[in-house]
Amino acid sequence: MPGKFIVLEGVEGSGKTTQLQRLQQWLSPQWPKEVVITREPGGTQLGGELRQILLAHRDGEPMQERAELLLYAADRAQHVEGWIKPQLAAGAMVLCDRYTDSTVAYQGYGRGLSLELISQINQLATNGLTSDLTIWLDIDVEIGLARAKKRSTLDRFEQANIEFHRRIQTGYQALAKANPQRIMRVDASRSIEAVTTQLQDILKKFLNLD
Repeated sequence: MPGKFIVLEGVEGSGKTTQLQRLQQWLSPQWPKEVVITREPGGTQLGGELRQILLAHRDGEPMQERAELLLYAADRAQHVEGWIKPQLAAGAMVLCDRYTDSTVAYQGYGRGLSLELISQINQLATNGLTSDLTIWLDIDVEIGLARAKKRSTLDRFEQANIEFHRRIQTGYQALAKANPQRIMRVDASRSIEAVTTQLQDILKKFLNLD
């Protein structure tokens, strides 16, 4: 497709939302078509409804792990076919907050679900669409959660115990090691400006920008 699909990944509080906005402002004058931001879950109207379900607290009936996995897959299937692919076909630069690696890290390493099963479900949900580049904003989980607590009311994932988040971090480390050509690591513990500079340097090389 003529467009580019760039994903930002990371644990809670890693700064993805802030950096996506800064990247959009920086890239827009340099990219011939539109530069758009989206997220998972929640990049479509249906996805927005699924996001509310996935992040809400349920005291009486906890969400089962496989149900959680399948809801994320439903969000992704709608997102890819209904929004991402049309944008890429039109030549847009799509900047996405989370994609398939989040499912591996959260539901695979975090929840302990089968990585083989997750791979099959991700393939079904994406119909084979992979990111052109994924940038992992790497930060200690304790620092990230402290940031998350400052910004808003914590969602269902942010309230999970620290061991859950450490397992997620282990998942990202394993993914980055296994996919060095696709996943680039950025030190997200630095200042917002320093992280932005790291991201810009990576994208200048990847996109052959001056």
